[in-house]
Amino acid sequence: MGVAGSGKTTIGAALSQRLGWPYADADEFHPPANVAKMSAGQPLTDDDRWPWLAAIAAHIDAARAANRHAIVSCSALKRVYRDILIGAREDVRLVLLNGTKKEIFDRMSARKDHFMPLSLLDSQFATLERPGADERPLVVSINGTPKEIAAAIVAGIGA
Repeated sequence: MGVAGSGKTTIGAALSQRLGWPYADADEFHPPANVAKMSAGQPLTDDDRWPWLAAIAAHIDAARAANRHAIVSCSALKRVYRDILIGAREDVRLVLLNGTKKEIFDRMSARKDHFMPLSLLDSQFATLERPGADERPLVVSINGTPKEIAAAIVAGIGA
């Protein structure tokens, strides 16, 4: 989890390669109306997010039902969103990719062809509710190479 530009896609792919677990980016679960809205620089409302979160939770449940590991990257900025995605699923771990607004802004400025405009970064940080200790988050700095960050996550989750 993390704000846009924190490296969720890059690190999810790096973890998938390292662990051999399938990876899904939450962006793949957005209905077209959400993508259009964000592309137009409009932040999503919670009503926009509920079906998206339900689709991600269904993906997680399908992996669990098949007794498979999976990696899913998702902003999961609010506790209520994480309650849908993780809830009572004790076998699901939360990883926060942690960076400052300046670090994230610099990363996003260098990105090309992504639907999330820089203008929405402030709303991402304003919405972010840092995970509480009861959520058992693994907080990992975004400073480092993708391999280094993935290694820190693997060590932190004991995989």
